[in-house]
Amino acid sequence: MKRKKVCVVGAGWAGLAAAIGATQGGHQVTVLEASRTLGGRARTLAAGVTHPLPDGSATSLDNGQHILIGAYRETLKLMRLVGVEPEDTLLRLPLTLLQPDGSGLRLPDWPQPWNLLAGVLGARGWSWGDKQSLITAIRRWQRSHFQCNAAASVADICVGIRPLVMDTFISPLCVSALNTPVQDASGQVFLTVLGDTLKAVKAPPLRPGGTQNADGIKHRSGSDILLPKVDLSAHFPDAAARWLERHGAQMRLGIRAPSPRWQAGHWYVGDEQFDAIVWATAPAHAVQALSEYAPQAPKNLGMYLERWLRPAQKLQFASIATVYAQAEGLVLPHAMLALPSSPQAPAQFVFDRGQLGGPQGLMAFVVSAATDTLETTQALVLAQAQRELKPWLQGRPFVAVQTVVEKRATLACTPRQTRPPQRIAPGLLACGDYLYAPYPSTLEGAVRSGLMAAMALDEADGFSWKD
Repeated sequence: MKRKKVCVVGAGWAGLAAAIGATQGGHQVTVLEASRTLGGRARTLAAGVTHPLPDGSATSLDNGQHILIGAYRETLKLMRLVGVEPEDTLLRLPLTLLQPDGSGLRLPDWPQPWNLLAGVLGARGWSWGDKQSLITAIRRWQRSHFQCNAAASVADICVGIRPLVMDTFISPLCVSALNTPVQDASGQVFLTVLGDTLKAVKAPPLRPGGTQNADGIKHRSGSDILLPKVDLSAHFPDAAARWLERHGAQMRLGIRAPSPRWQAGHWYVGDEQFDAIVWATAPAHAVQALSEYAPQAPKNLGMYLERWLRPAQKLQFASIATVYAQAEGLVLPHAMLALPSSPQAPAQFVFDRGQLGGPQGLMAFVVSAATDTLETTQALVLAQAQRELKPWLQGRPFVAVQTVVEKRATLACTPRQTRPPQRIAPGLLACGDYLYAPYPSTLEGAVRSGLMAAMALDEADGFSWKD
């Protein structure tokens, strides 16, 4: 195998996964990142910067509240590879979608599939007919091997599930996983994610000198929720950069890469020559960079670029807002609660950051598929928080700390969506969560896309155009 000089443009989770995979494959890797904070859209807001809180203290904040699930096998594996133990940095909970009034679904810490059956049968606030409608649907999806018509929406595949179950389970699960409302979301992508979450996940080997997990469970559930207990950058990006540097890769931060350029049989980024490039920026930046170069490229290469750009330019995106707010001394009954949502009460979830290693009373309210302005979203969420969390507030007010709106947070995960291919042209690859078609825009999709790009480097020969 030829050892290649590879440039990875972008140090989000996808780019870092590609860089690690390429380094493991024996290639010489250089990573270029425009920001000085690693992690892309899943990062700490600014390295070393703290935000003042109403109680007079200060804390660091993430660029939005993120959730991982037990089915993220490649992500968890890569975290361990770079020296991060998920057991230390993530709070693992059985799938829980409880409302503030205690109604909803909470799976017990049992092996699959008994945990799901027990959770559904024990769901509070659901009638027997409600429970039966969900069990019937799950059996139907299992018989179809979690496959459906490509044109079907989540609402289409859920025909027969009763409204209460749709409102308190399917809708929040769909909007949190796909960031798209049930009537618009891809039924097939939803079923793929659901199928993975319903699998048992074998627990990793014990660390040297370690002991059996306190709960004694040898197999974890793919449906488990994993909530970050440390800053997002510390979960993987920072450790990945250290791993890459230890293994000979170059990390260059604060450098915005120009458009890639083909000349005299090689790819160039700026004045530096490479054998291959992995473009791992956000899709809008990838489209901009390639669109700028396409008119100047050799004819055959320009055809490759235009073929990739056509579907990339048609992609639609959805935003996510995270409202950080503090109420002095507030502690919720669970680290995460689902919230009844509507246009006037837009948050679907609240996370108690005090139970996740942060300051007591700091909450993160998440608005998936956000459509209002930052100011409107913040005002609506604060009013919603005062109403829904009233039993625990005891008259204390919420004070806004920071509202983060990621306007292009995820792909709008709709049916029959055509995603661009990973291979842009010979020697030029793309990676990112928007490319991994079986999944919505998730950290697992980003990591898998990065690893696939690294594997494809060995197939990236065979240039067929002239300068």
